[in-house]
Amino acid sequence: MTDQKRELLRHSVATVAYRGGKAVRNAPAGFANFRGCPSGRSAGRILAHIGDLFDWALSIVQGAQRWNDSKPLPWDKETERFFAALQRFDDYLASLAPLHETPEKLLQAPIADALTHIGQIAMLRRMADSPIKGEGYITAEIVVGRVGAEQTPPNQEFG
Repeated sequence: MTDQKRELLRHSVATVAYRGGKAVRNAPAGFANFRGCPSGRSAGRILAHIGDLFDWALSIVQGAQRWNDSKPLPWDKETERFFAALQRFDDYLASLAPLHETPEKLLQAPIADALTHIGQIAMLRRMADSPIKGEGYITAEIVVGRVGAEQTPPNQEFG
């Protein structure tokens, strides 16, 4: 594997942090329990699932794949868990430790799945009358290694 692929994975994780942070930040009280329909997952359940995806991704790259279906925590705690899971995964990618799966498989499964679910949270925010603003993400300052809640403010929001 080339260092370029590993860096692209890290940029993808930073993108998850940036977009995910925007989707979870300043959610209204009670949003964790909001559902788009009676049979749909709540926003809190979706966020817990994203944390599980990155715990799973870490187990994959460490060569000991395991899945955990976590019970959602309160929104602020689940948000902290989300960023902590991203940090652990990014720390591993930043190390010299071997990856026990290809970057392509990591992108197509846990990372792409997380981006899908972040979009679901963003859609639920709009349905809950608490929409996030759109953004020209091509101009966003997304930085490899910046995977916590603190992100650069948007350059070009609209809506």
